[in-house]
Amino acid sequence: MAHQRFERLRASIQSVFFGHSAAVDQLLIGLLGRGHVLIEDVPGVGKTVLARALARSIDCKFSRIQLTPDLLPSDIIGVSVYNNQTQSFDFKPGPIFANIVLADEINRTTPRTQSALLEAMSEEQVSVENMTMPLQRPFMVVATQNPFEFEGTYYLPENQLDRFLLRISVGYPDRAAEQRILMLQPARTKLDEMRPVMTGAEIAELQDEVPKVRLDSAVVDYVLDLVDASRHDDELHLGISPRGSLALTQAAQAAALLDGRDYVIPDDVKSLVLAVCAHRVISKAYLQNGDTNTTVRVLKRILDQVPTPT
Repeated sequence: MAHQRFERLRASIQSVFFGHSAAVDQLLIGLLGRGHVLIEDVPGVGKTVLARALARSIDCKFSRIQLTPDLLPSDIIGVSVYNNQTQSFDFKPGPIFANIVLADEINRTTPRTQSALLEAMSEEQVSVENMTMPLQRPFMVVATQNPFEFEGTYYLPENQLDRFLLRISVGYPDRAAEQRILMLQPARTKLDEMRPVMTGAEIAELQDEVPKVRLDSAVVDYVLDLVDASRHDDELHLGISPRGSLALTQAAQAAALLDGRDYVIPDDVKSLVLAVCAHRVISKAYLQNGDTNTTVRVLKRILDQVPTPT
């Protein structure tokens, strides 16, 4: 049943997003796993279209935050406004109070404003003016960012990166897909016409099924072998943390459920290591010269070296 529901959701997204299907599946894994997704790629490849297509396919509250250098934390969380009639301050919720929040170009705003998302992403609640307000489920932040070498961008703090379940890349579409984009221009013609195919309550119900997906001891040992290899690799300064290993198993369970299974197979883990773990480890080359490409290469090598259980 879950597989059929998500097939409808996948088909809805792909009716306007003609890019690689792997990006759609990874976004759905993030949603199903109650995580947040960071989409990192060059401008113009459909990052925002992908996020908006997901939001329009679900009958829930959606908000979009365009991150700019002058944006303040109160612009995201909300602010109290004095009410002359009641002679008290009324809290006006910000755009973070939604089910799906699109944080567009998150690395164009300052770290202080980026951190305003931190509590909401990690605990699904917001604390402001001695009040703690829970966020309604499902709650998901889909953030987009351009590569660091682009002008006017800021590095995301490590603790902020760690709150994203997956960091994915959309990539350039193939020739046939780009031909469809040119002919149909779906972002202009089809996106506004999309109708929900699932409700927020259905998403929350399916999210509760993910922890029930069976993890065999051999799969758990495989995750631990990958984690241990990353922590003892000579090229890495920091390996995969316990939060990272937990995120990897949660994502693998979500991938299994998305595929219509109630058990995890090693390929679920293997296919998600880069998306889940590459932004959580720090290479020695990064500390020395800012090289951000080493971590992916090292994790690929670890995947080749660690035996996959049968």
